[in-house]
Amino acid sequence: MTVTSTDPTELVDPPAPTAGRRHRDPRRGTPVGSAVAYVCLGLATILFLIPFYLIVRNALSTDIDITGPTWKFFPTDIQWKNFGELFTDPSVNILQSLRNSAVIAVLQTAGQLLLSSLAGYGLARIPYKHATKIFYAILVTLMIPPAVTFIPSFIIVSQLRWVDTLQGIIVPTLFSGFTTFLFRQYFLSFPKELEEAARVDGLGWMGAYWRVVVPNSGAFFAAIAVITFIASWNAFLWPLVIGQDSSMWTVQVALSTFLTAQTINLHELFLAAAVSIAPLVLVFVFLQRYLVQGVAETGIKG
Repeated sequence: MTVTSTDPTELVDPPAPTAGRRHRDPRRGTPVGSAVAYVCLGLATILFLIPFYLIVRNALSTDIDITGPTWKFFPTDIQWKNFGELFTDPSVNILQSLRNSAVIAVLQTAGQLLLSSLAGYGLARIPYKHATKIFYAILVTLMIPPAVTFIPSFIIVSQLRWVDTLQGIIVPTLFSGFTTFLFRQYFLSFPKELEEAARVDGLGWMGAYWRVVVPNSGAFFAAIAVITFIASWNAFLWPLVIGQDSSMWTVQVALSTFLTAQTINLHELFLAAAVSIAPLVLVFVFLQRYLVQGVAETGIKG
């Protein structure tokens, strides 16, 4: 016996797909919206690069070209000799300033990574009845304006006879409450299973920290290192007050000497600014992927 279906939908063949038809992904925007987004990104990029263009242009110009009434996109006669003037200027030892900034930034970054990560790990993992109180005390320090602690810090450094020394600039900034907060939040979201396995193997808290936590947190450590290095390199007020002798000047302090009430040296100022920015650009270019990944793993949501 042959059974014939009475459902009319089964008697109609499904429509054949149209050749060449493209199905638009609902997650993607319209072509017009994408074009507008790219235009906005292009304009934002241009606005972001304008300061860098001005620095490079003025660094390779004369003071007359910089302050002249007519504007040129780039100087007709590029002043390569400005480099020689900058690095042989007897009033400012720019090489010494760059060296001081590099030493200070590297040591401050290493110190904050070590001390703040240890403090953050202890607050996040080691059971201690006063851990919460200590954490809240650290948060309170973040609410105190730096101007309030500036004079007491200077008095302490002065009593230690650390004025005009690198340790006077470096040691007071080796610990950061904000960096400790970030490390604690990150370690709270770190997988406990890895640490428990290390504890089973006989490692203590420090052993688990050095052999398990640190090797598996490279991206976050790199992100904090980039942020700390940039902040240390750009610091101005504390190095200015402590490093009073010209031999202790950092590059930011040296930049301020090119433009004073008595002297105006614009082309060297812009060239020194370009030279001082170069290390930061290199650090950011090589470590930017770690910066993005590390910020995403801060665990602030926890």
